[in-house]
Amino acid sequence: MSIKELSELIKLNPLFRNITPEEIEQLFSSDNYRIDKYTKDSIIYFQNEKCSSLDMLLSGTVVVQSINKDGNVLTISEFAKGDIIGLNLLFSQKCNYPMTIISKSDSIILHMKKEIIIELSMRKKDFLLMVLQYLSDRSVLLTDKIKLISGKSIRQLILDFLTYEYHIQGNSKIKLIKTKKELAEKFGIQRTSLSRELQKMREEGMIDYDRDHIFIKDVAILSK
Repeated sequence: MSIKELSELIKLNPLFRNITPEEIEQLFSSDNYRIDKYTKDSIIYFQNEKCSSLDMLLSGTVVVQSINKDGNVLTISEFAKGDIIGLNLLFSQKCNYPMTIISKSDSIILHMKKEIIIELSMRKKDFLLMVLQYLSDRSVLLTDKIKLISGKSIRQLILDFLTYEYHIQGNSKIKLIKTKKELAEKFGIQRTSLSRELQKMREEGMIDYDRDHIFIKDVAILSK
């Protein structure tokens, strides 16, 4: 791969947009980065595997998932083209992935050794500031995710989801951009548990639904 091609690829992420081709040529050598392809549903990193690179997703979708002792799958994060993975772990004393990283679709990932990030941080103050901002933002997002899940019933998780989508979509007919399986994983519950609660809410006259939509029959439920 030429330096020009590599320069265009890494600029998919805002962290690297001000890095010139000349700087890339100085920083990147054949032994401090690699580009790998992953097929759908393949495991990129196992839980507890050591993080030794900063990864940028060049194509496809990747998810961070946890499976508890009851078999519930919780999707913590989802990454798309241009997103980076591992920056929050790369310089930690405990640099092991706390959860499994899975390729949700066929994906291509650029793996960069941390020496590249160290050198860029030393050379460019604006790059270092963007790294710190990124780490802070990710910490806030994770905290919000934990708050959303902790201590809430399945019904309350559904109502929170519907409330958010109702305001975003501006309609009581909520179009589902995720499958019910993906929605269950987002909540960290079994697919059957989600289906059972949706059925109860339908029987109580709160909602109706089909494969692609949930219909809120009384928007007053969103304030409960």
